[in-house]
Order: sequence, then C-alpha cells, then structure tokens
Amino acid sequence: MAQGKQTPRQKMINLMYLVFIAMMALNIDAEIIRSYYESTQSLKETRALTEEKNTVIFEETLRAKAAAVPDTYQQPWQQYQVLKEKIDALVSHVDGIKTTLKKESEFFETDPETGAPIDLSESFASLNNNEPTTRYFFIDGDETKQSSKAEELKVLMSDIRNYINQTFGKNANLASLVNRANKSLRTEFPKENVLEDKTWLQSKFYHQPLIAALSNLEIIQNDARNVQSDALALMLQEKVDASIKFNMYEAIVKAPTDIVQGEKAEAEVFLASYSNSNKISMSGVQREENGKGFINLNTSGLGEKKFSGSISVLMADGKTETVPFTHTYNVIAGQKEVQYETGALVSADKMNVMYRGLDNPISGSILGVDNSRLSLSASGATVRSAGPGKWTVVPGATNIVKLTISGTGPRGTQSKTFDFRVKPVPPPQGQIRGRGTVGLPPGSIANQQITAAIPDFDFPVTFNVTSFLVKVPGRAAIPVTGNDLSSVRGVVSNLRAGDIVHIYGIKYTAQGIPVTPGREATHIVINVQ
Repeated sequence: MAQGKQTPRQKMINLMYLVFIAMMALNIDAEIIRSYYESTQSLKETRALTEEKNTVIFEETLRAKAAAVPDTYQQPWQQYQVLKEKIDALVSHVDGIKTTLKKESEFFETDPETGAPIDLSESFASLNNNEPTTRYFFIDGDETKQSSKAEELKVLMSDIRNYINQTFGKNANLASLVNRANKSLRTEFPKENVLEDKTWLQSKFYHQPLIAALSNLEIIQNDARNVQSDALALMLQEKVDASIKFNMYEAIVKAPTDIVQGEKAEAEVFLASYSNSNKISMSGVQREENGKGFINLNTSGLGEKKFSGSISVLMADGKTETVPFTHTYNVIAGQKEVQYETGALVSADKMNVMYRGLDNPISGSILGVDNSRLSLSASGATVRSAGPGKWTVVPGATNIVKLTISGTGPRGTQSKTFDFRVKPVPPPQGQIRGRGTVGLPPGSIANQQITAAIPDFDFPVTFNVTSFLVKVPGRAAIPVTGNDLSSVRGVVSNLRAGDIVHIYGIKYTAQGIPVTPGREATHIVINVQ
C-alpha cells in the first residue's frame, strides 16, 4: 500500500485508514475507562453497605454484650475499638488521597455549581491522566523513589496488619482474620510471587491512569472494612462457640437460703449461658422443663439442709462433660418465732450491683432486730444513713464492696458481710429523636438536635451535648459546637438517598453522675432517604 508512486486518491484512502484505526483505539480506551469507573463505583457502594453492617449490626451487638457480660466480651470490645480506630484512619486517609488525585487531574463527578452528574464521556482525558498519580506516589516520577506520601499510606496499612498479628496471632479461633489481614493489607509482594520484578507500590500506582489508581485505592478501603467485618463476626462467633461448647461454664442454682418450716419451696438449677438444648441432662432434680431442672426442697424440719446433683453436656467432639452442683439452705421457724431467729438480709433497691461514684440506695434488715438499731459499714465505699434500715453507699475505685450489717436483738449482737460488684456508669448513647440510627431526608437533617441518654438507667441523670463531629461521604469530618446540626445545612442539603452520615466524637456534660474526662457518647448513623 505504501510501495511505488501513490495517487492522491490512494494517499487519501491510507490517511482515512489510519484515522479509522486511531478512532477504534480511542473507543477501546473509552470503554475500558468506563468499565473501570463502573467497577470502582460498585466497590464504593459495597464498602458503604459493609460499613453500615459493621456499625449498625455487628458493632452494636458486641457493644451490648460487653456492657451485659463484661467478663466475657469487654476485652474483645476494647480490642475492636483500637482496630476500628486504625481502620477508620486508613479509610479517611485514602479518601483524602482520592480527593487530591481527582483535583490534580481536574476530574469532577458532579457539576461544582449545580451538583448535577457530569457525563463520563467528558472526563475520559482526566480519568486517563497518569501524571498526578505517579507524581503523588513517586519522587520526580522515578519509580525507584517512593514519596513520603506513599510511605504514609503503607505505614497506615502496616499498622493495622501488625496490630492484628500482635493481638490475635496466638488465637486459633481468629486465625482466618490474621491470614486475611496479612494477605489483603500487605504492602509488599511475597518473594515467591514477584510481579514482573515490580514492587507492590509500582504495580498499583506507577504510570497508572487516574481511574486505575482510584480503583486500587477503593480496593484498599474495601479490604480494610472487610477485615473490620471479619474481626467483629469472629469476635462474636468465638464467644458464641464457647457458650455452645461450654469451654468455660458454671452450674447455677437459684433457690432461697431461708425457708419457713412447712411451707412449699422450690429451687431451679440450670447452666450458665442458659440453653434448652437436648444435649443437656441433669441428675438430682425431680423434673426438667425447657432446659431447667426443678427440685422440691425438704422443709420438714428446722436447720441447715443441702442438696446436690450434676449437669451433663454432650460436647461437639462427642464427649460428655459433667458439672456438679450443690446448694445449702436454712429451714427456719414460722412467724411466731421469727423474732428469736438469727440471720441477716441486705438488698440493693435498684440493682444487683452498684455503680461507681453514684449514690446507691441500700436496704438491710436482721431477723429479730429493730431496724432503728442497725448499722452498716463498707470497705471501699462511703456510707450515709437514709433512715431506719436504709443507707446510701458510694463506691470508690474498688471492684468489690463488702457491706457489713450489724445489730443487737434478743439473742445478742449479730453481723454479716455481703459482697457487691461495682460497675462503672455506662456511656450514654448518642441519639436523634431518641434513636442511635435514623433515616432522614436531606432537608430534614439540619433541623435535628443531638441528644444523649443511657437507656433503661434507673438513676436520675441528664446530659447536655456540647460538641461533636459530622462525617459525610467525600468530605473530612466537620467539628460542630453545640447540640444541633444547623451549622452543616449547606453540607448535608446536597446529600442523596443512600448516603450515610456519621456523627461521632460526641462530647457532653452531665447532671446526676460523674463524668470521666474524655468520655464520649456512642455515635449516630443517619441513613439519607
């Protein structure tokens, strides 16, 4: 076609042919870019769903279990909070990188003035631009010299990976979490799997067009959130497995310790982490109902009595574990001779534990002793009288308070000591309209107030929110002073249905309870409708 002397017509045909080939090449590039963009958007939507699932379902479940069963779930909850903080830092940092690269490539997904989506065909040149990415991650475009910004990204990823290895590396139940973190959050390729002699950073970002860099950054964020999701699920699953298999367990007997002679009395026997599984059987009981054993207590004569038995559990490995139980109770005389009997009783008016730093109301009595002649002392707490047989106890830093009630009756001076567990006051829950997770249209968000409350808390306490942070998609967290969202009206008014707004770092003052400096209310999730 290029040999010999060509006619003007042949030259024109050749030129048109070259133009045709070039147009085909441009079209192929455009389709690849479009496909990359759609995949990246899909990844972003998937990450949003994972974040919502983590926050609304798994995280709240683990938080509730840590409050209800601190001995079992407090440590996993604390470990998770550290992990979440590190993952949030990485995701937020990557959002900043994406914003910088888009700005330097002059790529806009929406019209800056109207907010309307921009036709992707108008942005192919920006999405195909590889200079900002290379300049951001490499010094002077030299692929052998990574920039300090690249090192900062790798440090954040390594920080998460190292924390998981150090914290969970020896826990066989969390081995899959450790393996996933080492694989998905690595910043160097394994020696046996080198990709064309390139480093991890080179293969992800060197001479990569903007759309490829955005996709790779979104994958990093997705991997981090999936690691967070795995951690939550495994922390919950680990404890669920433990309760089903009864790796740590205790026999529980629920029965009165003092019984009036001749009156009907009954005791309940069941296993901690209550279960009605048919793999549980009991001995020493008269009947079993729905996983509980019932015993008809012997009340025919006065004095101390005892019963015992065992609970057998068929384990997952086919072996049977047997847990013995025993219980001692006293049969006392009827109403006519109660004044001559000995014995003491202390009960918490509002709870079976005490809250540290609060005025805990306590009532006490000793059989046969007038309430006005009773006294109460406590180790690790201060005690104030609140009337005959009533006191106010304020625990200090101790975890156990020993209350000793004393009094003088017909049979002389009597005293008895009781142990009460001490718990810290639970943190308040951040709320909008009385809920931690709400659905609102964009125009309604700025009209809301942020409140705080401790659900089902028996003590009179009020909270006043003083400041908080607002995180909307695509923007850094916005600090707000006060307790309402009116100051972010301009930011939230352009949100779209499906966006998620996080409100966290909620600071507050309180009346009725002591406030530990630095404590924050739980965060709020707004699902934009």
